[in-house]
Amino acid sequence: MGGEGPAGRPLHRLRAREPPIVLPGFNPTRSDMTIEIGQPAPAFSLPDTNNEQVTLESLRGNKTLLVFIPFPFTSVCTGELCELQESLGQLEELGSNVVAITCDTRFANDAWAKQEGIEYPVLSDYWPHGETSKAYGVFNDSLGAAMRSTFVLNAHGRVTDVIRSEEILVARQFEDYLTALSN
Repeated sequence: MGGEGPAGRPLHRLRAREPPIVLPGFNPTRSDMTIEIGQPAPAFSLPDTNNEQVTLESLRGNKTLLVFIPFPFTSVCTGELCELQESLGQLEELGSNVVAITCDTRFANDAWAKQEGIEYPVLSDYWPHGETSKAYGVFNDSLGAAMRSTFVLNAHGRVTDVIRSEEILVARQFEDYLTALSN
C-alpha cells in the first residue's frame, strides 16, 4: 500500500489491510453493543494521564467522541489517535470534545500520549479492569481490552451514533466522525 495519510504519516499506520485476526471470545460480525442510539451514555469517572478524574458529567454541554482504543503503542491505535489529534481543530469547530479510553494504566497512556503529542484526554479504564468498557458493551474478556468502538454523544450525554471497526486491525473511518457530528 503506498501513499501518505494526515501529516505525511504512512497510510498503513491508519488502516492496516492485513487478514483479519480471529480473536478468542469475540465475533466481529455480532454486535456486543448494549447501548442503543438515543439512550443516555453510562456514567463514568476515569483518571486521565495526570490522574485527574474525568466524568461523563464534566463533558456535558458539548458533543463528545468517546473513542475506545484497544492497545496503546500499536500501529493502528496510534494512527487513529494521531489522526484525531491532527484533526482536533476541525472536530472542535463541530462543537465536539474528543476523549480516548484504553484499558491500560494511566502511566502507559501518559507515555503514549506524550510520545505522540496528544492534547486531548486519554483515560485509563484499568481498575476495576475494563469496568467502563463493559458498561458500554465493548470489553473483550479474552484480550482484556476494549474493542475499537466510538460512541458519539450529544451535549446532554445521549448516544447519537456508534462507530466501530469490524476488524481489530482496521481503523475506524475519520469521515464517519464528521458525518455523525454534523447530524
